[in-house]
Amino acid sequence: MPQTTEINRRIVLKQRPNGLPDENTLGLEEVELVQPADGEILLRTVYLSLDPYMRGRMNDTKSYAEPVKIGGVMTGQVVAEVMSSNHANYSAGDYVLCGSGWQDYFVTDGTGVVRNLGKTPENPSWSLGIMGMPGYTAYAGLLKIGEPKAGETVVVAAASGPVGATVGQIAKIKGCRVVGIAGGSDKCAHVVDNLGFDECIDHRSDSFAEQLSAACPDGIDVYYENVGGKVLYAVLPLLNAFARMPVCGVVSWYNLSGLPEGPDFGPAIMGTILRMKVKVQGFIIYDSFPESTYQEFIGDMKTWLASGRVKYKEQIVNGLENAPAALNDLLTGCNFGKIVVKVG
Repeated sequence: MPQTTEINRRIVLKQRPNGLPDENTLGLEEVELVQPADGEILLRTVYLSLDPYMRGRMNDTKSYAEPVKIGGVMTGQVVAEVMSSNHANYSAGDYVLCGSGWQDYFVTDGTGVVRNLGKTPENPSWSLGIMGMPGYTAYAGLLKIGEPKAGETVVVAAASGPVGATVGQIAKIKGCRVVGIAGGSDKCAHVVDNLGFDECIDHRSDSFAEQLSAACPDGIDVYYENVGGKVLYAVLPLLNAFARMPVCGVVSWYNLSGLPEGPDFGPAIMGTILRMKVKVQGFIIYDSFPESTYQEFIGDMKTWLASGRVKYKEQIVNGLENAPAALNDLLTGCNFGKIVVKVG
């Protein structure tokens, strides 16, 4: 009989939310933890990544991935330490990147493990941010879909977040004029003063659309979309002929329980795409590009970070129990940088 060791805390989906998740959406439960059998490893979660896509996984709708089941552990990538191993490819003390979700421990035969980070990884939490999915999303979406050229104008939504901040810095490296969009004066100041964007516009301003137009006197050649909503509507009339729009998210719409209020912008969106010959391409990072693109990303990003050409801001939240509130902060724009939960 397998032996139990200690308690595993995990956060599960109790019910599907209608709008922003609330106290009834996610629940913390405790279960007995089983020791790994032959061919298995026991992982202890050290860092948990929080990302906007998690809101979509709470819905029982057709998407690129299966929704979280009611009673199931909330999905998410983690950096975890191997506590004990009966598996030839892992040994105690290894750190791994794994999709084991919102829980303290996880037993696996290797399923869900993305890569072994070794025993002494430098900045292990960065594998959930600048050196992981958000950084790769920024890199591949901008360079392979946006295809920026020196002298062009690149506009980046959610410019202080882990994806947008990286997109803008790469665009500057490629010789572009970069205009960021963020929520609040502190974030806008960070984007310009610390990240090196040419300008940053506060989308909360009553004159947001006018300020964006003034910041883009030559129009917009690349719009990196991860917000949607009024930001997209302000961008539309500024798009140049043959503009490119990589789409990796529309976070402003994730909590809608129905159609958004106000006029129907569908005709304006589709009409602009047609008239201006705009290339719009949605993508999910892990199935949209070849392995060679990932290897290019790793090499370039290591070089840019080491030289200081790319800077990275991380926001650490302590405690698994605080993950639900931190996710809501992310979904409502109250975060500042990449949110990572320090679990253990």
